[in-house]
Parts: sequence; C-alpha cells; structure tokens
Amino acid sequence: MKVPLLQFVGKPVLCPVLGHTYKRVNTPSIPMTKPHLRVLSWNIHKGVGGLDRRYDLGRTIAVLEHYAPDIVMLQEVAQGIKRLNWHDQVETIAAALNLNGAFYPEHRFRFGAYGNLILARWPIHESSHVDLTVGRKKTRGMVQAHITLRIEDHQRTIVINNLHLGLASRERGLQLDRMLLSQPLQKLHRSTPVIVGGDLNDLWGTLGPQYLLPMGFERAGRLANTFPSALPLRPLDGLFYRGALRLENFEVARTRLAHTASDHRPIYADFVLLPD
Repeated sequence: MKVPLLQFVGKPVLCPVLGHTYKRVNTPSIPMTKPHLRVLSWNIHKGVGGLDRRYDLGRTIAVLEHYAPDIVMLQEVAQGIKRLNWHDQVETIAAALNLNGAFYPEHRFRFGAYGNLILARWPIHESSHVDLTVGRKKTRGMVQAHITLRIEDHQRTIVINNLHLGLASRERGLQLDRMLLSQPLQKLHRSTPVIVGGDLNDLWGTLGPQYLLPMGFERAGRLANTFPSALPLRPLDGLFYRGALRLENFEVARTRLAHTASDHRPIYADFVLLPD
C-alpha cells in the first residue's frame, strides 16, 4: 500500500504509518526581491556524529541555521526511534527552521522510522514519492516536491527531487533509470527548474556522466568528496540541475560542526532563477 507523504501545510496532518498528528504554524509565502536561492543537501545520519557516535540533533540544527538554506534536502531523518530518545526529527527540524516540508518514511520499524525530508521557505503545493527499491535490497526511494516561489508579483515553481540510493553499483544504476523514467519527472517541461540530489552513494563520481548528464542535467560545482565527514575521501553526495537555473556557487560545508554532526558533510549550491 502506498503511504501518503507527511506534509506540513499549516493544519494537522495524520501520518497513518506512525499514527502521529503534527501541527505547524502556517508559513506565509515570502516574496523574493531577487531570484536567488540556496539549496542544501545532507545525510544527517539521524543526528548521530560520525566520529563520536553521539546523538545530538542540536548540532544538526546549528549547521543548518549557519548556512541558512532556502531549500533543504535531508536523508536519514528519524521519527520515534528508541535509541534516539523517541524524537520526531522531522517536526523538530522543520519547527526550528520554520520551514514547510514533505517527508516519506522509507525505513519503517515496529517503533519508529527514518527517511527523506524536503524543507522549503515557500509553500509546497504538490509532492510525490517514487519507490526505488531493487529486489530484496534495502528500501530506497525519492521524494519530489513542487515549491511555489513569489518573485515580486510573479510566481515560479521549482521541482526538488531528494534521493538516497543503494550501496551496489548495479543497484544505483537501476534506481537512477527508474527515477528518470518515473511519471513525476517525465511530465516536467525541459525548461522547468529541476534539482536532483541527495546521498547518491556515488563512490567513484560516475553516476552524473553515465545517467544524469545525458538527460540534460548539469552537476552543481565540482566533484567533491563528502564522506567520511572528518576526512572526506569519497564523493557520495551530489546536486544536479536542469532548466531555468544558473549556478552561482557550490561548496562543501567546512565548519567545525559540519565535520562532527554526521558521517557526511553537507553540500550547498546558490542558484539564480532565470526568466521563463
């Protein structure tokens, strides 16, 4: 059975998987005076440090607040897991940053779950989930969110696709093929601003050239190592974009907390939305 996405839209929303109801203060649509936005992606490792193995969600939130992204793509966000103090990280992070969000619990247990979360400064008017699980391998998926931005008197939509891919090379290829052929992506016009990213487990940095670049996407910035966070040796995480977007800047987070809060480093990119 397909499980509905948990969305924060300023009213109580019931998540039938976890049986919890969440209520958020309605976040107004903040107009942009300039068409600039910052997008950040990060596998937060459920708030557990990569070196000290200590659970401290406050570090995660502090890193996010420091970089002040307009759109956030998080992987391994947990809800109701005993060893994580039963915390609802989805609600805690969204409330701390005062952002709207869409979440899907990819991995569900008797008590609790974890999955992929998209947060945005502006309203999310449509969201969907694509199952990327291959055979009997670990459950994987993509969350897609259509975000409505107001630039002065005009409205624009940007489409965000948040992924967490598998550990095996063939598995990742099958997952990207499925994602690229999925109805949520196929229905988009080539000029629509689209961002695809997340924890791609891209050990050798080959997924972009093999799968995404041929479909019109460009990598945001250089190929950069993000794992392990203390001394990054592998480019597991990535951001790719297509449509009416221009890349202004790309960075791997380098603050002290970004080294310790997770086993991955966050990455972020600054974009300009181009005219239709």
